[in-house]
Amino acid sequence: MTEPKPLLSVAEALAFLLSSARQMTETENLPTLEANGRILAIAQSSQLDVPPVDNTSMDGYAVRAADCASGAAVLRVSQRIPAGHVGQPLEAGCAARIFTGAMIPQGADAVVMQEVCVASKEGADDLVTVKHAPQSGEWIRRAGEDIQAGSVILHAGQRLRAQEIGLAASVGLATLPVVRKLRVAVFFTGDELAMPGDALKPGAIYNSNKFTLRGLLENLGCDITDYGIVPDTLAATRDTLRRAAAEHDLIITSGGVSVGEEDHIKPAVEAEGHLNMWQIAVKPGKPLAFGEVDRAEKSGKENDTAFFLGLPGNPVSSFVTFLLFVRPFILRLQGVQDVAPRAYAMRADFNLPKGDRRNEFLRAKINMEGGLDLFANQSSGVLTSTVWGDGLIDNPPGRAIAQGDIVRFISFSDLMH
Repeated sequence: MTEPKPLLSVAEALAFLLSSARQMTETENLPTLEANGRILAIAQSSQLDVPPVDNTSMDGYAVRAADCASGAAVLRVSQRIPAGHVGQPLEAGCAARIFTGAMIPQGADAVVMQEVCVASKEGADDLVTVKHAPQSGEWIRRAGEDIQAGSVILHAGQRLRAQEIGLAASVGLATLPVVRKLRVAVFFTGDELAMPGDALKPGAIYNSNKFTLRGLLENLGCDITDYGIVPDTLAATRDTLRRAAAEHDLIITSGGVSVGEEDHIKPAVEAEGHLNMWQIAVKPGKPLAFGEVDRAEKSGKENDTAFFLGLPGNPVSSFVTFLLFVRPFILRLQGVQDVAPRAYAMRADFNLPKGDRRNEFLRAKINMEGGLDLFANQSSGVLTSTVWGDGLIDNPPGRAIAQGDIVRFISFSDLMH
């Protein structure tokens, strides 16, 4: 009797996937305002200092610190400097009324905030009593304090969020080079699948995976083509694979990755390319198909293929497998190097008397005391656990958990982008 192959660990399967990923090289220039959520293709440097000149971080009065050493100096207010205006050099014994963001006038070396000043008039002169002895540099933002000209502000491979977009704009970058969107084809197998809105026939279920996976792919900024539910036949599966490979970088399916008579993914991908069929020591999850579908005949390019990933059909298995394997694979294709989600050491406020032989990813919720509660039913078909939970506990094989133990927790919010 042939010995069954040992299950791959999560780390082994992920390492193989990432080593197989070919980083995309096609880029496009987008207006900075339209680059939110995209992956930066080329590092960006600033051509100017930020702030560009010394300016005030407070509303108040620009002064010479030496003129205010008494803590009760009375100075003549010689000018008013709003933001965006350039003041005149400040004379000794004078103060300049100044507003947040305005340029510090030549001769001033401190700003005194208006709360410790009292304005008055003496004849035609505006006066201010400064009830404070400022230090040189007080409330002044120096030129280049945030960013120095020539410094790198954004690195290649970064996903551009609102704050990165704002930072680019702050140094005058009107456009940004980004990686072309990954083109992903999805389809779903199973004659039992129906679409929401349709009446359920006996034995049928609604295709929740379509909605979950498409949402996850949209979070990652992919261009998606949905081929829908494919009939459970080898011919239909092969035909869909060929059409999907022709125009896409990656094909993702859900269901049909086992080895039963009605599971046609394995023979279809093997006929159209090649396949690594994995059994992974992960719960939920286990079956994951990875390979490539040939498109060289149509494109005329040697060794031209589209990547293929086949996910299990159970809803939670499909969801968790996507987060653990598909997400980092897609990020690596897009040029992101650091694809590992952050993990937090957190307290378990529950008991798990017996660990599984596989690496479990348990759906858990952060409670009001800062610990973790466990969803009661960890079945791979209970999709409500993913809505109730805040993330996954990465529990090693064979590990029982006692209340108070510290566990490794990965937040869903860190796995959605």
